[in-house]
Amino acid sequence: MSLGGQCSEIVNAWWRRLVCGIAGYMSKRSDPMPIGRIMLDMLTALARRGPDSVGMALYRSEPAHREACWIRVPNDLGIHEDQRIRGSLAAVADVGKIERHVGLIRIEFSTQADPTAVRRAIEAGRDDVEVVSLGSQLELMKQVGHPRDLEQEFGVQRFRGSHAIGHTRLSTESRVDLTHSQPFWARGLADVATVHNGHITNYHRLRRQYEQQGVRFFSENDSEVIGVYIADQVNRGLSLEEALEASLDDLDGSFTYLVASGDSLGFARDPFALKPLITVETDDYIAVANEEVAIRAALGSSGVAHEPSGHVSRVWRRSALAAPLGARG
Repeated sequence: MSLGGQCSEIVNAWWRRLVCGIAGYMSKRSDPMPIGRIMLDMLTALARRGPDSVGMALYRSEPAHREACWIRVPNDLGIHEDQRIRGSLAAVADVGKIERHVGLIRIEFSTQADPTAVRRAIEAGRDDVEVVSLGSQLELMKQVGHPRDLEQEFGVQRFRGSHAIGHTRLSTESRVDLTHSQPFWARGLADVATVHNGHITNYHRLRRQYEQQGVRFFSENDSEVIGVYIADQVNRGLSLEEALEASLDDLDGSFTYLVASGDSLGFARDPFALKPLITVETDDYIAVANEEVAIRAALGSSGVAHEPSGHVSRVWRRSALAAPLGARG
């Protein structure tokens, strides 16, 4: 290889190491915290790593009385699509309020409904309609563009809850659109979402394996397979902790990813620690990001920054951390 070619490879490898920002936060307090604002500040600090799209998975402190489902639809579909979804859902759930946003519809339905039946009813017969999240605590919002665009469309700063994960994306191998943006829902597993920085090199093999089992993929983004993997492992009987630990050997490539559920925040890092990750834990919160500047921008200078080693995963459980209301501060 020529000197110019070698330099190009070095630059590309360095650039791929930098791309995409991931961040997570979990409060140790029982009272709801301004997690929308905290996550917006973290992602704004990471925006230069991923100018193409941005997203958040925000969690209520307690389950809501109704499930919330976020659905990706083409922007050129009119009000008739809302009516079609309502009509399809009426056979399997007690449908509530519907909200339309740019590229996304949010719909509420009864918590007694079967999540799988709800997803199938919404997506039936349409290749361009996708359930991007479902659960009683999770609100998953994403947009093409800068974090400020997410705030403008959804007003995320108003959201209060217990924990969240977020992502800023620079596309290196797939399209810039809502479908390829993160977070990704762990399809079939209510209230579970993932964000990822890196490259899953055995993505195509895993995808074929899951497609043979009837799993539907909507993007060419290798990050989508992580949520599918987590859902598969949990549905086989593994705990979230066990699923993340297993992924360290089952996923190939350079990766750092975060996962959140209604009660949990966790991370997994590849054996060679090729993608950066910083954690800060205090008496009041846990914060993780692939740059310390994101944590400090949102939460100040308290707490000591720590970089986990490679081939490591960890899960924090709210049920084991949350202090009684008003116990701190």
